[in-house]
Amino acid sequence: MEPPAERSAHLFIGKKNKKTVGIQTRAFKFRIYPTKQQEKHLLYHIHLSKELWNSLLAKNKEKYWEEDRFLSKSEMQLMIKKSDLYSQTAQVLSHRLHNAIRKKTDAKKQGITCGFPRFKSFDRMKSLNYPQFGFFLGQKLKVTPFGEICIVKHRQMEGRIKTLTLKRESSGKWFAIFCAEKEKQAPEQHTGPAVGLDLGLTNFAALSDGTMVKNPHHFGKWAKKLGVAQRRLSAKKKGGKNRLRAKLKVAKLSEKVANSRLDFLQKTAKKLLSSYSFIALEKLRIQDMAQQKYGKWINDASWGMFTNILGYKAEEAGCQLVFVDPKNTTKECSACGTLVEKTLQQRQHVCPNCGLKIDRDTNASINILNRATAGIAGSNACGDGEKRTPSLKQEAQAFGQGVIH
Repeated sequence: MEPPAERSAHLFIGKKNKKTVGIQTRAFKFRIYPTKQQEKHLLYHIHLSKELWNSLLAKNKEKYWEEDRFLSKSEMQLMIKKSDLYSQTAQVLSHRLHNAIRKKTDAKKQGITCGFPRFKSFDRMKSLNYPQFGFFLGQKLKVTPFGEICIVKHRQMEGRIKTLTLKRESSGKWFAIFCAEKEKQAPEQHTGPAVGLDLGLTNFAALSDGTMVKNPHHFGKWAKKLGVAQRRLSAKKKGGKNRLRAKLKVAKLSEKVANSRLDFLQKTAKKLLSSYSFIALEKLRIQDMAQQKYGKWINDASWGMFTNILGYKAEEAGCQLVFVDPKNTTKECSACGTLVEKTLQQRQHVCPNCGLKIDRDTNASINILNRATAGIAGSNACGDGEKRTPSLKQEAQAFGQGVIH
């Protein structure tokens, strides 16, 4: 019989602000330190989650072959009662699989190619979810059925805690991720200047006021060590303890790269939003660009992640973020509007019409700002503005071809 669960839905942390404009949801991630016994218990429940997922998926496939239909949500709910997994966690798992199958069938009806849910190994099952109750946050995190787990609350949470996810990273670290709802506060008016931002690979960003943000090349710093670790991993015998140790080392190195990249993006975004009230960027087809030769460097720069971070931070900081059509931002003269053709080796913009001589990236960022302030694009927060077809970035192509160093 399951022990009584502590509800966390009524726990509100932080002060309420009278001036609110709605409800917003935020996620808070904290490191937890389970004991060896608790970790063993957690891993056992992840194993149960994997077994339940595979069992439900097998039953759905069997049902489809026999009756040409999949299991309903209620039929899957009856099946999970036989599992030893905590009821809330099992229910979330069942709903996830049901929604994934329904998404596949709906996409097929619309003629959209979409993958079918797959059987999962132990390494592919990484989390345990508590959507309503079964946990309580105090000095320690009390979770059913694992008991009190040590948690490092490095920041103050605000809002009403709604859900909890216990996640195991590939490096072996455990995290508790809380989803909380809080009243959305009206941000203070930001009185800073406007700026255009041209993202690149030689420099991470060029600002219209002449400032350059250097590209730290996170992957390049760790590429040699990571390559050695990966080659050693591939040489280990599958199923052996040495392979597990080598796999863990690769995971830890990859985690260092990801953490350093995220730290840089967060700090850069915060610095920009504290200095400027209006930021304009290009609307790039980042995914299409990353699928070409220079994808490793674009993924390392993480333009997409950076724009996402800017988006939600801008909303809280009272800043405006807009995206413009990137067509000819590098060619167009920011002073007179003349289109000046440039080779990939030319890093300076020299206009034959007005004589303007300026860095090509700075010229592009000024054009981006001019287009944004002229009303060509709209804010990503309110969803207005004209939709345009973005183009690939010339500097990225140059980098991929080995022209820019």
